[in-house]
Amino acid sequence: MSYNWDFVGKRKLFFLISAVVLGAGILSLLIQGLNLGIDFKSGTRIDISVKQPVDVEQAKKEFEKLGYEHPSVRSGQEGKVLIFRTDEALDKEKVLQIQKHFRKVYGDNFAGFQEQRIDPVIGRELARNAIIATLLASVGIILYVTIRFEYRFAVAAVLALLHDALFVIGIFSILQLEVDVVFIAAILTIIGYSVNDTIVIFDRIREIMDQVKPKNWEDLSRVVNVSIHQTLIRSLNTALTVVFAAAALFLFGGESIRYFSLALLLGLFAGTYSSLCLASQVWVVWKWRSMQRMKERPAN
Repeated sequence: MSYNWDFVGKRKLFFLISAVVLGAGILSLLIQGLNLGIDFKSGTRIDISVKQPVDVEQAKKEFEKLGYEHPSVRSGQEGKVLIFRTDEALDKEKVLQIQKHFRKVYGDNFAGFQEQRIDPVIGRELARNAIIATLLASVGIILYVTIRFEYRFAVAAVLALLHDALFVIGIFSILQLEVDVVFIAAILTIIGYSVNDTIVIFDRIREIMDQVKPKNWEDLSRVVNVSIHQTLIRSLNTALTVVFAAAALFLFGGESIRYFSLALLLGLFAGTYSSLCLASQVWVVWKWRSMQRMKERPAN
């Protein structure tokens, strides 16, 4: 068995990079929080489709004419969709008024109108269910990996998953991109992908551990490095395959799943990085300390 690049030897650099990136994300979360969509709070979102790119500033003036001060308006799908969002749960009469007004403004260029309304009770329930789903997924992973491998593998895998989730959430907070239910689906997808990649490496570590029976730090680090290199091509090929699909969704999937696709792309990068550079490094440090404690125990 041979390997060329010392992943274990670079563990402090990996830990430092992750600490800086996650620190920036957590700081952003504490200062400006997340840009929550109406899925997680009361409000109304209206998408107005047109046949040609629209002027967002002019659209804001049209909403001001209807009595909305400082309206939140942006464009999507190459400027051909006008997205209006308000924290007010608009009734049918107000929604119909907006539809009639913009049908008149755009005339023959008016192509479609879609409304989404969430009340506070539903918003709170969706947020609570999203948190529960994430926690249940994490607990399930811990139990499975503990039974299949050992608790050190389980904790290392969950720490890597938390890294991936916090990385994506932090980027969305820094850039103030909208977070909705589809974003939660992306986070859960990322968790599933990341733990699969991590378990493949852990399974190889376990196989080599049974063969080598390491006695010192050099043997143990060699086991981890060899395991990573034996699964490296598989990990990279799998990541690239999924990246191509996620990139296609981001470019051609439309406005409704654009942030979902972006979250997937970010999560795939973070998941590949954590599987190769973090999870096994956390395990090897913990395992070595356990081996040292075992040596220090007096013989009966």
